[in-house]
Amino acid sequence: MIDVKSEIKVTDKAKNQIMQIIKNENKEGWGLRVGVKSGGCSGLSYYMEFKETPLANDHVLEFGDVKLFVDVFSAMYLNGSELDFSDGLNGTGFKWSNPNATRTCGCGESFSA
Repeated sequence: MIDVKSEIKVTDKAKNQIMQIIKNENKEGWGLRVGVKSGGCSGLSYYMEFKETPLANDHVLEFGDVKLFVDVFSAMYLNGSELDFSDGLNGTGFKWSNPNATRTCGCGESFSA
């Protein structure tokens, strides 16, 4: 089994942005479910959604006040990845740096492994 607790990283900038969104949406205490699913132009795409509680088989990762819920399927694709937030001129949003991606699409929203 993958030890995702030590293998997924979240930058301070991403943590701050997640906490701001949680506050703005009145979802204090909720977690961010992250994962991958089939789709996108490269085969797999990332998803993120706020959930009040994790599913039974989710890994629960805590980064200070931020909780990530990661399903077992996604854990193998996110192993070694880092979630960051960019607010620069080249676009605003969450970005994954994923060493498992052998190919990504131009927008960075999907990948293949």
